[in-house]
Amino acid sequence: MAGRDVPGRPEGCDAYLEGYARILADASATGRRLSRDELASRRALGEQAAETGVALRALVGAHLAATRAHWPTGSGASVDDVLSAVAQAVDAFAEGYERAQRHAVRQEEAARREFIDDLLYGRSDLGRLAQRAERYGLRLSYEHAVAVARGPAAYDEGDPVLREVERALIGRFGDRSVLLTTKDGRLVCVAPGDQGDVLAHFAKQAFAATGGGQVAIGRPHAGPAGVVQSYEEALNALDLAERLELDEPVLRAADLLVYPVLTRDRQAMADLVENALGPLRRARGGAQPLLDTLTAYFDSGCVRAEAARRLSLSVRAFTYRLERIHQLTGADPSDPVHRYSLQTAVIGARLLDWPAKPL
Repeated sequence: MAGRDVPGRPEGCDAYLEGYARILADASATGRRLSRDELASRRALGEQAAETGVALRALVGAHLAATRAHWPTGSGASVDDVLSAVAQAVDAFAEGYERAQRHAVRQEEAARREFIDDLLYGRSDLGRLAQRAERYGLRLSYEHAVAVARGPAAYDEGDPVLREVERALIGRFGDRSVLLTTKDGRLVCVAPGDQGDVLAHFAKQAFAATGGGQVAIGRPHAGPAGVVQSYEEALNALDLAERLELDEPVLRAADLLVYPVLTRDRQAMADLVENALGPLRRARGGAQPLLDTLTAYFDSGCVRAEAARRLSLSVRAFTYRLERIHQLTGADPSDPVHRYSLQTAVIGARLLDWPAKPL
């Protein structure tokens, strides 16, 4: 059977039809089903064909051409018997072909996931990592920035949310050496550092696709280690937003640099919080209500009416709280000289989760 020139058969398929004519004749003669070994041989040939890249459509056409060329005659085989044998053989062949394809996809997915893990955590040899990155369109010798989006659910590579964002990016920018993936349930976009419009569009699309999720964008940095640094900056920005209750849809690490500076010396920050705000513990109800008062006051630009509205208080009640803070701490929130220390201490309290957690 192999090597014969059958009219209408696509070229390059003969090797994957080995034994087909014999199986067709034997099974059709009695109307029996193909044996386990015969089916296994068809599956094995299907796997081989998939691994060499021959199109399944061409292979099915080759089977049909071979069926016409070797239609059993003189054996009393009915048309139904012949077609039944053809259907079983082609089905087993396609099963093997698809199984090989699924295996190849799983291998590719595993390799991509391993690369992403190494890229974002910097766990691989930098030279080898840069070589692997070219396969995914990244040139790590250049600057890159990373954006991370979180939503109400955890997302993975097969999630329709990721596909939706990916279609929007490709439709707008085409192929711009952008890597879009997921990590720890979040959407992640790695883009060249000089293409801020890509990350801005990613943020817009991710916000919409996740139903109002929050996006953080790290600063551009050069080299493979720069991707790790930008990714960590984006994660830290999301963490800060959660701890400080920042509700902006897009956070830029460059705009939040003051917070890492404030927390770099934790003991110094704890001392400031204790000295500036510790006396609030003596208030009726503890420190938290007065700390919330200061937070609303500073977040509203020190406008008492707006701060009172945020806390559902009258302006008179809010003013009383400010006076009580002044009495307990000796610092007047409305005095520019005292305001900076108090506001810094309030930020520190939120970062350190005080007074819920002891200093």
